[in-house]
Amino acid sequence: MWQTLLNKFEKYPAQAKVLKLLFERGFQVNEEGKVTSGSIEIAHTQLAKEAGVDRRVVDATTKTIVSDELLSTIFKNVHSIPFLRDVAPALGLGVIIIIPEDAAHVGILAEVAGLISRHNVSIRQAVSDDPYLTDNPRLTIITDHKVPGDLVDDILNLPSVKGVSIY
Repeated sequence: MWQTLLNKFEKYPAQAKVLKLLFERGFQVNEEGKVTSGSIEIAHTQLAKEAGVDRRVVDATTKTIVSDELLSTIFKNVHSIPFLRDVAPALGLGVIIIIPEDAAHVGILAEVAGLISRHNVSIRQAVSDDPYLTDNPRLTIITDHKVPGDLVDDILNLPSVKGVSIY
């Protein structure tokens, strides 16, 4: 899927950077080519600064998105979610970050979730990095309380898991 989107910008690597930024942040692009998060408009100059490109590159990217049926459908409907990883400790929640042996392996989330439930720990959020968007994808699981050490040991024993961090 991601490669299909990138192919539309293969001749324009700077626009591909903008596309990736928009998608990773869950920003929408409306019919007028304005970048939004919900009803909040985000200045193209700010996006350009974040992506390390000129504002005109953002303008060209949003113009392409609006004029392409697939891109337009995606960017009218994509949404961001609050990722609890960095605030979980302040909320009294646990954080487990799984480093997979192979992020494309089928069933990593199911294996880890099964172990977590057997330890009578509830999952509040699970976020998996897309291996096609991220160089070092991780599976981040937020739990309803701090993670017991024996659970970490059990997760480390899974063949699909290379490493685990908790906080």
